Amino acid sequence: MRIAFVGLGNMGAPMARNLLKAGHELHLFDLNTTVLAELAELGGQIALSPRDAAAQGDLVITMLPAAAHVRSVYLNEDGVLAGIRAGTPAVDCSTIDPQTARDISAAAAKQGIDLGDAPVSGGTGGAQAGTLTFMVGATPALFATLKPVLEQMGRNIVHCGEVGTGQIAKICNNLLLGISMIGVAEAMALGDALGIDTGVLAGIINSSTGRCWSSDTYNPWPGIVETAPASRGYSGGFGAELMLKDLGLATEAAKQARQPVVLGAVAQQLYQAMSLRGDGGLDFSAIVKAYQR
Repeated sequence: MRIAFVGLGNMGAPMARNLLKAGHELHLFDLNTTVLAELAELGGQIALSPRDAAAQGDLVITMLPAAAHVRSVYLNEDGVLAGIRAGTPAVDCSTIDPQTARDISAAAAKQGIDLGDAPVSGGTGGAQAGTLTFMVGATPALFATLKPVLEQMGRNIVHCGEVGTGQIAKICNNLLLGISMIGVAEAMALGDALGIDTGVLAGIINSSTGRCWSSDTYNPWPGIVETAPASRGYSGGFGAELMLKDLGLATEAAKQARQPVVLGAVAQQLYQAMSLRGDGGLDFSAIVKAYQR
């Protein structure tokens, strides 16, 4: 299949590599010329703009940092909707607010384009391994079209409902993730302050009712989980600034729905403080530094 892929950052580039490995013809655009050159060596074709890429594709995939970038890439004069052919399916895999996803889909529909949203979970490791979870908001027909392609980048492809529901699933998941990481950080730091060996404490938590992904797979205390960012100076993984962005999306969506998210608001403030301390580039599990003596 000829696929236009726009947005080749830490997530988009490995996703595109997996599609190239699967034998697809990719037409690529990103502002980073270095990554474009790397993917060109693997067989990708470099486009001059999102418009140029979209004009070549039988499917358009975008993976962008924020809602403003999504609006620009789709709606600008040299954007996707200026070049895409009527009837070409499209999907945005960025993590943005649900309303922007609906707005872009509505604009695409006016041109005969069926566009869905499919944010991902699994981080850069999942993107590289092709084991991402895709949370898809789309019509049943579009989901059926997208699924075989998404399965070449991910392991769990879930149809969440209509356009925008993929974003709802993503922000609710990350709201819980941000909160649970803070809870594990507090518990580990308290145990350390009270004098228990943190390895023993982690083992008890992970075999008891406090167990969760933030404790058994991504524990924020150094040395507990060898493969976690905490054991490599909090490098790599999911940046605190990205968690802050997602918590902001969740709290803003909650405000529009008049739905309280008390712990989510507190978590947002704690990650905001972390960013102000200059730690926003570290993995989000480095929130534990706020509790360490």
